[in-house]
Amino acid sequence: MAMGSLFPLHPISTAAGAAASDRLLFLPPLPTPDLAESSAGIDVGNRKLKLLRDLSTFGIGGPCSFFIEATRPAHLISAARLARSRSLPLLILGRGSNCLFSDRGFDGLVVLNRSSIDETVEVVGTGRVRVGSGYPFNRLGVRTAVEGWGGLEFAGGIPGTVGGAAFMNAGANGQETAEVVESVEVVNREGEVRVLGKEDLRFGYRWSSLQEMDDLAAILAVTFRLRPAPAARNRQREFLERRRKTQPISERSAGSVFRNPAGCGVAAGELIEIAGLKGCVIGGAKVSELHANFIINTGGATAKDVLALIAFVKDKVDRMFGIELKEEIRYVPYSSA
Repeated sequence: MAMGSLFPLHPISTAAGAAASDRLLFLPPLPTPDLAESSAGIDVGNRKLKLLRDLSTFGIGGPCSFFIEATRPAHLISAARLARSRSLPLLILGRGSNCLFSDRGFDGLVVLNRSSIDETVEVVGTGRVRVGSGYPFNRLGVRTAVEGWGGLEFAGGIPGTVGGAAFMNAGANGQETAEVVESVEVVNREGEVRVLGKEDLRFGYRWSSLQEMDDLAAILAVTFRLRPAPAARNRQREFLERRRKTQPISERSAGSVFRNPAGCGVAAGELIEIAGLKGCVIGGAKVSELHANFIINTGGATAKDVLALIAFVKDKVDRMFGIELKEEIRYVPYSSA
C-alpha cells in the first residue's frame, strides 16, 4: 500500500501503486466559505494588521487587509471560495522568497500556505512522490537525495515551497523543477479542483504556464517522478558548498533579481559586475558584493529603494551592453486595480 511516512521510496505493488495514483483525483470534502472563516479564525469584516515584511525573505512590505494561515489543502480551497464570494484580491504565499511586496502592503486576502499534507510526502509508486504545496522545497531536495533519488539535488539550496518551485520552475546547477514534475493539483478561483498532467503544462526558464492561468487560485500538491541516483547526496553537498561560497545566503534578499539573458552567453550577475555595480546602494538596498545578481536589505530597506536600484542597474547594463535585463523576482503591488 502507499506509505504514509516520508521515506524510503521503496517499490510498491502495481495494484497498490494504481490505487495510490487514483487517490490523486480525490480530495477530502470541501468546507464552505463560512467554515473557512471560522476554522481560520478570521472575521473578514475587520482589517487585520499582518505585515508582509514578516512573511518575506526580503524583510520588506506593509500590512495586508486580511490574513489566513492555511495548514491543509482544504483551507486553500476554502480561501479561494471566500475571496471569490467577497470579491477580494487573493495572494497565496509560501516562504515569501522571490517576491517584493509594496511598502503599502496588499489590499486583499493573503493566505500563508503551510499546507504540506500532514507534514508527510506520500509515496505513490517507485520514485514517485506526491507533496503538499506548502512543503519546504529544500527539505524535499535533501530528503530525496539522502534516499538516493535524483532530480531534486538542486532543491537543497532553494528556500521556497514545492508550490512556488512548480509555479516558477525553480532551478539551479543545470537542473529545473520541470524535469521531474509529473502532475500538479490546482484550485481555481471558483474553488474547483483540477489535476494537470505533464501534457497540460508548459515550462521555460523560470516560467511555467501556471503563471498564465487567469483563474488559478492556488497549487495544492505536486507529484514528482524521480530516478535512482546513488551519488545524489554527494552531488547535492557540492551544490550547497558552492552556493555558500558564491551567494549572500546570510543576508536578507529575494534571491536572484534578474533572469539570465537568453542567447548572450553571459549571466546577469556577470553583466552587473562588469558594469561596476557591486556594492551600489540606494537607501537600505544594496547590490551584493558577493554576487551581483542579488540585492540585499541592509536594514530598513523599502520597496521604493529596491525598485529604484533595480531601475538603476537595468539602465546602466542597457547603456553599456545594449541588453535589457528582465526581473526574476515578482513585484506585488498594493492593489491590482
